[in-house]
Amino acid sequence: MERQEASALVPVLEEQELRLTLGQFTHDDAWRLGGLLRELAVRRRAPVAVTVLRGPQRLFHCALPGSSADNDEWLARKCRVVERYAESSYLVGTRFRAKGTTFEESARLDPARYAAHGGAFPLRVRGVGVIGAVAASGLRQADDHALVVAALERFAG
Repeated sequence: MERQEASALVPVLEEQELRLTLGQFTHDDAWRLGGLLRELAVRRRAPVAVTVLRGPQRLFHCALPGSSADNDEWLARKCRVVERYAESSYLVGTRFRAKGTTFEESARLDPARYAAHGGAFPLRVRGVGVIGAVAASGLRQADDHALVVAALERFAG
């Protein structure tokens, strides 16, 4: 992604995060959101692993055919970015690219533990802030991100 393209994408990603702020988020909501995400992935025949976290606790996880243990590691790395920055992993990586650099070059974080690639999205509760993350791994980063956003839109709608 070129710097200009990244700069144009940042406000789109910021708007998604504002729009997809939730009124509440319970353990039952995690199961429902995870199920929606799995359902969308199955329909698209997407070989992904998905997870829903509330703080450090994994409330939902599944791996679809074609995914691997490597996807679980990507989920963990992307969710650490959400936890640290309180923004989607795609937005964080895109902001670095808009500045003409990369997350790996400039964040000063261990790339074995953090990945600012698309696919992890903050679970933000109105009046509370970020309480967790929902994530997918197995597709191109823009597609992982879009899959998660589609599930959140259905969940919030």
